[in-house]
Amino acid sequence: MEPMLATPAPARAALPHGPGWVFEVKWDGVRVLADAHDDSVRLSSRNERDVTSAYPELRGLAALGDVLLDGEVVLMEAGRPSFTALAERMHVRDTRRAAALAAARPVTYLVFDVLRHDGLDLTALPLSERRAVLDGLVLPAHVQASPWYDDGDDLWRVTAGHGLEGVVAKRRDAPYRPGRRSPDWVKAAHRRARTAVVGGWRPESTGTGRLGAVLLGAPDAAGGLRYLCRAGSGLGGPAAREMRALLAPLERATSPFRDDVPAVDARGTVWCDPVVVVEALYLARTPTGRLRQPVVRGVRTDTTADPWEQP
Repeated sequence: MEPMLATPAPARAALPHGPGWVFEVKWDGVRVLADAHDDSVRLSSRNERDVTSAYPELRGLAALGDVLLDGEVVLMEAGRPSFTALAERMHVRDTRRAAALAAARPVTYLVFDVLRHDGLDLTALPLSERRAVLDGLVLPAHVQASPWYDDGDDLWRVTAGHGLEGVVAKRRDAPYRPGRRSPDWVKAAHRRARTAVVGGWRPESTGTGRLGAVLLGAPDAAGGLRYLCRAGSGLGGPAAREMRALLAPLERATSPFRDDVPAVDARGTVWCDPVVVVEALYLARTPTGRLRQPVVRGVRTDTTADPWEQP
Protein backbone atom coordinates (compact mmCIF):
# COMPACT_ATOMS: atom_id res chain seq x y z
CA MET A 1 0.00 0.00 0.00
CA GLU A 2 1.20 3.51 -0.79
CA PRO A 3 0.78 6.07 2.01
CA MET A 4 -1.61 9.02 1.94
CA LEU A 5 0.14 12.34 1.24
CA ALA A 6 -0.45 15.90 2.45
CA THR A 7 -1.12 18.96 0.32
CA PRO A 8 1.32 21.88 0.78
CA ALA A 9 -0.19 24.95 2.47
CA PRO A 10 -0.65 27.92 0.10
CA ALA A 11 1.77 29.95 2.23
CA ARG A 12 4.36 29.01 4.82
CA ALA A 13 2.16 29.51 7.89
CA ALA A 14 -1.26 29.29 6.19
CA LEU A 15 -2.64 26.34 8.14
CA PRO A 16 -6.38 25.58 8.36
CA HIS A 17 -8.29 26.57 11.48
CA GLY A 18 -11.32 25.36 13.39
CA PRO A 19 -12.45 22.49 15.63
CA GLY A 20 -12.59 20.11 12.67
CA TRP A 21 -8.79 20.07 12.43
CA VAL A 22 -6.03 18.52 14.52
CA PHE A 23 -2.33 19.36 14.29
CA GLU A 24 0.88 17.34 14.49
CA VAL A 25 4.58 18.08 14.28
CA LYS A 26 5.95 17.52 10.79
CA TRP A 27 8.70 15.09 11.70
CA ASP A 28 12.06 15.25 9.94
CA GLY A 29 12.49 11.60 9.03
CA VAL A 30 11.49 8.85 6.61
CA ARG A 31 7.91 7.72 5.99
CA VAL A 32 7.42 4.02 6.82
CA LEU A 33 4.43 1.66 6.80
CA ALA A 34 4.68 -1.15 9.36
CA ASP A 35 2.72 -4.30 8.45
CA ALA A 36 2.61 -6.70 11.41
CA HIS A 37 1.00 -10.15 11.41
CA ASP A 38 1.87 -13.76 12.30
CA ASP A 39 4.53 -12.59 14.78
CA SER A 40 6.52 -10.79 12.10
CA VAL A 41 6.72 -7.25 10.76
CA ARG A 42 7.55 -5.79 7.35
CA LEU A 43 8.62 -2.16 7.09
CA SER A 44 8.15 -0.51 3.72
CA SER A 45 9.10 2.91 2.39
CA ARG A 46 6.94 5.43 0.57
CA ASN A 47 7.77 3.75 -2.76
CA GLU A 48 6.93 0.30 -1.26
CA ARG A 49 10.57 -0.77 -0.87
CA ASP A 50 11.27 -3.24 1.94
CA VAL A 51 13.41 -1.47 4.59
CA THR A 52 12.88 -3.94 7.45
CA SER A 53 16.56 -4.87 7.71
CA ALA A 54 17.60 -1.23 8.20
CA TYR A 55 15.78 -0.86 11.54
CA PRO A 56 16.17 -4.01 13.67
CA GLU A 57 15.26 -2.08 16.83
CA LEU A 58 11.67 -1.90 15.53
CA ARG A 59 11.12 -5.65 15.41
CA GLY A 60 9.04 -5.35 18.59
CA LEU A 61 6.21 -4.17 16.34
CA ALA A 62 5.63 -7.84 15.48
CA ALA A 63 4.08 -8.32 18.94
CA LEU A 64 1.16 -5.99 18.11
CA GLY A 65 -0.74 -8.70 16.27
CA ASP A 66 -2.49 -7.96 12.99
CA VAL A 67 -1.98 -4.21 12.37
CA LEU A 68 -0.87 -1.87 9.61
CA LEU A 69 0.63 1.38 10.89
CA ASP A 70 1.70 4.59 9.17
CA GLY A 71 4.35 6.81 10.66
CA GLU A 72 7.77 8.43 10.45
CA VAL A 73 11.12 6.93 11.41
CA VAL A 74 13.30 9.59 13.01
CA LEU A 75 16.70 9.67 14.67
CA MET A 76 17.02 12.09 17.56
CA GLU A 77 20.17 14.14 18.01
CA ALA A 78 20.41 16.71 20.81
CA GLY A 79 16.69 16.32 21.41
CA ARG A 80 15.64 16.97 17.78
CA PRO A 81 15.16 14.75 14.73
CA SER A 82 18.23 14.80 12.49
CA PHE A 83 17.80 13.74 8.88
CA THR A 84 21.56 13.89 8.41
CA ALA A 85 22.06 11.34 11.19
CA LEU A 86 19.26 9.16 9.85
CA ALA A 87 20.82 9.12 6.36
CA GLU A 88 23.49 6.75 7.67
CA ARG A 89 20.79 4.28 8.70
CA MET A 90 18.26 4.35 5.89
CA HIS A 91 20.42 2.69 3.21
CA VAL A 92 21.92 -0.07 5.38
CA ARG A 93 20.97 -3.63 4.39
CA ASP A 94 23.80 -5.61 6.03
CA THR A 95 22.23 -7.11 9.17
CA ARG A 96 25.36 -6.92 11.32
CA ARG A 97 25.99 -3.29 10.50
CA ALA A 98 22.32 -2.44 11.02
CA ALA A 99 22.38 -4.12 14.44
CA ALA A 100 25.51 -2.22 15.47
CA LEU A 101 24.04 1.11 14.36
CA ALA A 102 20.75 0.34 16.11
CA ALA A 103 22.56 -0.39 19.37
CA ALA A 104 24.61 2.81 19.16
CA ARG A 105 21.94 5.23 17.89
CA PRO A 106 18.45 3.72 17.83
CA VAL A 107 15.69 5.30 15.78
CA THR A 108 12.18 6.13 16.97
CA TYR A 109 9.06 5.21 14.98
CA LEU A 110 6.48 7.97 15.47
CA VAL A 111 3.12 6.47 14.50
CA PHE A 112 0.31 8.77 13.35
CA ASP A 113 -2.22 6.35 11.84
CA VAL A 114 -3.50 2.77 11.97
CA LEU A 115 -4.94 1.40 8.73
CA ARG A 116 -5.74 -2.19 9.73
CA HIS A 117 -6.44 -3.79 13.08
CA ASP A 118 -7.33 -7.42 13.83
CA GLY A 119 -7.96 -8.04 10.15
CA LEU A 120 -10.33 -5.08 9.73
CA ASP A 121 -9.63 -2.38 7.14
CA LEU A 122 -9.92 0.98 8.95
CA THR A 123 -9.10 3.31 6.05
CA ALA A 124 -12.75 4.35 5.51
CA LEU A 125 -13.19 5.38 9.14
CA PRO A 126 -12.74 9.01 10.26
CA LEU A 127 -9.27 9.91 11.49
CA SER A 128 -10.60 10.43 15.02
CA GLU A 129 -11.81 6.80 15.18
CA ARG A 130 -8.56 5.46 13.78
CA ARG A 131 -6.69 7.48 16.38
CA ALA A 132 -8.76 5.90 19.15
CA VAL A 133 -7.61 2.49 17.92
CA LEU A 134 -3.99 3.68 17.85
CA ASP A 135 -4.24 5.07 21.38
CA GLY A 136 -5.46 1.66 22.55
CA LEU A 137 -2.35 -0.15 21.33
CA VAL A 138 0.48 -0.99 23.73
CA LEU A 139 3.42 0.18 21.64
CA PRO A 140 6.83 -1.49 22.02
CA ALA A 141 10.22 0.09 22.67
CA HIS A 142 11.34 2.73 20.18
CA VAL A 143 7.74 3.29 19.03
CA GLN A 144 5.53 6.23 20.06
CA ALA A 145 2.27 7.79 18.93
CA SER A 146 2.79 11.20 17.32
CA PRO A 147 1.11 13.74 19.67
CA TRP A 148 -1.98 15.71 18.64
CA TYR A 149 -2.48 19.43 19.28
CA ASP A 150 -5.57 21.63 18.97
CA ASP A 151 -3.89 25.00 18.26
CA GLY A 152 -2.06 25.02 14.93
CA ASP A 153 -0.78 28.58 15.25
CA ASP A 154 0.77 27.87 18.63
CA LEU A 155 2.35 24.66 17.35
CA TRP A 156 3.76 26.58 14.39
CA ARG A 157 5.50 29.01 16.76
CA VAL A 158 6.77 26.23 19.03
CA THR A 159 8.18 24.17 16.15
CA ALA A 160 9.93 27.25 14.77
CA GLY A 161 11.45 28.01 18.17
CA HIS A 162 12.72 24.45 18.62
CA GLY A 163 14.13 24.08 15.13
CA LEU A 164 11.59 21.44 14.04
CA GLU A 165 10.55 20.96 10.43
CA GLY A 166 6.98 22.24 10.51
CA VAL A 167 3.32 21.32 11.11
CA VAL A 168 0.74 19.02 9.51
CA ALA A 169 -2.99 19.76 9.85
CA LYS A 170 -5.47 16.89 9.46
CA ARG A 171 -9.26 16.82 9.29
CA ARG A 172 -10.66 14.80 12.19
CA ASP A 173 -13.39 13.28 9.99
CA ALA A 174 -11.13 12.39 7.03
CA PRO A 175 -10.76 8.80 5.76
CA TYR A 176 -7.36 7.48 4.80
CA ARG A 177 -6.80 7.65 1.04
CA PRO A 178 -3.84 5.39 0.08
CA GLY A 179 -1.54 6.86 -2.55
CA ARG A 180 -3.52 10.10 -2.77
CA ARG A 181 -2.33 13.65 -2.05
CA SER A 182 -5.37 14.92 -0.21
CA PRO A 183 -6.52 18.38 0.94
CA ASP A 184 -7.68 16.64 4.13
CA TRP A 185 -4.03 16.76 5.19
CA VAL A 186 -2.18 20.09 4.87
CA LYS A 187 1.55 20.51 5.55
CA ALA A 188 3.53 23.67 6.23
CA ALA A 189 7.31 23.72 6.64
CA HIS A 190 9.58 26.37 8.11
CA ARG A 191 12.00 25.70 5.27
CA ARG A 192 10.89 24.08 2.03
CA ALA A 193 12.09 20.62 1.04
CA ARG A 194 11.87 18.53 -2.13
CA THR A 195 13.38 15.46 -3.71
CA ALA A 196 15.29 16.02 -6.96
CA VAL A 197 17.34 14.11 -9.53
CA VAL A 198 21.10 14.61 -9.96
CA GLY A 199 21.88 15.41 -13.59
CA GLY A 200 25.53 16.33 -13.17
CA TRP A 201 28.27 17.15 -10.70
CA ARG A 202 31.16 19.57 -10.42
CA PRO A 203 34.53 18.89 -8.78
CA GLU A 204 35.94 21.09 -6.07
CA SER A 205 37.91 24.09 -7.34
CA THR A 206 40.99 22.86 -5.43
CA GLY A 207 41.85 20.37 -8.19
CA THR A 208 41.51 17.33 -5.94
CA GLY A 209 38.79 15.80 -8.12
CA ARG A 210 36.49 15.52 -5.14
CA LEU A 211 32.81 16.30 -5.64
CA GLY A 212 31.98 19.89 -4.74
CA ALA A 213 28.44 20.42 -6.07
CA VAL A 214 25.61 18.68 -7.89
CA LEU A 215 23.19 19.95 -10.52
CA LEU A 216 19.60 19.08 -9.69
CA GLY A 217 16.50 18.69 -11.82
CA ALA A 218 12.82 17.73 -11.72
CA PRO A 219 10.94 15.51 -14.20
CA ASP A 220 8.19 17.29 -16.13
CA ALA A 221 4.90 15.95 -17.48
CA ALA A 222 6.44 15.29 -20.91
CA GLY A 223 9.15 13.05 -19.48
CA GLY A 224 11.95 15.62 -19.68
CA LEU A 225 14.21 16.85 -16.92
CA ARG A 226 13.96 20.55 -15.97
CA TYR A 227 16.86 22.32 -14.31
CA LEU A 228 16.44 23.40 -10.69
CA CYS A 229 19.82 24.53 -9.36
CA ARG A 230 23.46 23.87 -8.54
CA ALA A 231 23.89 22.84 -4.90
CA GLY A 232 27.10 22.44 -2.94
CA SER A 233 26.07 22.97 0.68
CA GLY A 234 25.68 19.77 2.65
CA LEU A 235 28.13 17.77 0.52
CA GLY A 236 31.19 17.72 2.73
CA GLY A 237 33.15 14.66 3.89
CA PRO A 238 31.48 11.22 3.72
CA ALA A 239 28.36 12.60 1.97
CA ALA A 240 30.47 13.84 -0.96
CA ARG A 241 32.38 10.56 -1.19
CA GLU A 242 29.17 8.53 -1.18
CA MET A 243 27.63 10.73 -3.85
CA ARG A 244 30.75 10.57 -6.02
CA ALA A 245 30.74 6.76 -5.87
CA LEU A 246 27.07 6.60 -6.87
CA LEU A 247 27.52 8.97 -9.80
CA ALA A 248 30.77 7.53 -11.22
CA PRO A 249 29.16 4.74 -13.30
CA LEU A 250 26.45 7.09 -14.60
CA GLU A 251 28.67 9.56 -16.51
CA ARG A 252 27.54 10.65 -19.98
CA ALA A 253 28.79 13.06 -22.63
CA THR A 254 25.77 15.39 -22.81
CA SER A 255 23.47 17.22 -20.44
CA PRO A 256 20.31 15.31 -19.42
CA PHE A 257 18.39 18.57 -18.90
CA ARG A 258 15.86 19.59 -21.54
CA ASP A 259 16.38 23.30 -20.84
CA ASP A 260 19.62 25.24 -20.98
CA VAL A 261 21.79 25.15 -17.88
CA PRO A 262 23.32 28.59 -17.12
CA ALA A 263 26.95 28.75 -18.24
CA VAL A 264 28.15 29.60 -14.75
CA ASP A 265 26.65 26.32 -13.49
CA ALA A 266 27.52 24.17 -16.53
CA ARG A 267 31.21 25.11 -16.56
CA GLY A 268 33.30 22.08 -15.55
CA THR A 269 30.26 19.86 -15.01
CA VAL A 270 30.48 16.09 -15.40
CA TRP A 271 27.07 15.07 -16.78
CA CYS A 272 25.36 11.89 -15.62
CA ASP A 273 22.26 9.84 -16.25
CA PRO A 274 19.42 11.17 -14.05
CA VAL A 275 19.09 8.21 -11.69
CA VAL A 276 20.25 9.29 -8.22
CA VAL A 277 17.58 11.03 -6.11
CA VAL A 278 18.47 13.39 -3.28
CA GLU A 279 16.56 15.52 -0.80
CA ALA A 280 17.26 19.26 -0.75
CA LEU A 281 16.17 22.12 1.48
CA TYR A 282 15.76 25.57 -0.04
CA LEU A 283 14.55 29.03 0.91
CA ALA A 284 12.26 29.76 -2.07
CA ARG A 285 11.94 29.38 -5.86
CA THR A 286 12.63 32.12 -8.37
CA PRO A 287 10.08 33.00 -11.10
CA THR A 288 12.06 30.81 -13.50
CA GLY A 289 11.88 27.81 -11.16
CA ARG A 290 15.38 27.87 -9.66
CA LEU A 291 15.87 26.90 -6.01
CA ARG A 292 17.31 29.61 -3.78
CA GLN A 293 19.98 28.68 -1.21
CA PRO A 294 19.71 24.90 -1.73
CA VAL A 295 21.24 22.47 0.77
CA VAL A 296 21.63 18.77 -0.08
CA ARG A 297 20.54 16.60 2.83
CA GLY A 298 21.28 13.16 1.46
CA VAL A 299 20.47 10.43 -1.03
CA ARG A 300 16.90 9.08 -1.07
CA THR A 301 16.22 5.51 -2.19
CA ASP A 302 12.81 5.33 -0.52
CA THR A 303 10.96 7.68 -2.88
CA THR A 304 10.99 9.24 -6.35
CA ALA A 305 11.80 12.80 -7.37
CA ASP A 306 9.13 15.48 -6.95
CA PRO A 307 7.73 16.55 -10.35
CA TRP A 308 8.35 19.94 -11.92
CA GLU A 309 5.69 22.50 -11.14
CA GLN A 310 5.44 26.18 -12.03
CA PRO A 311 6.78 28.40 -9.24
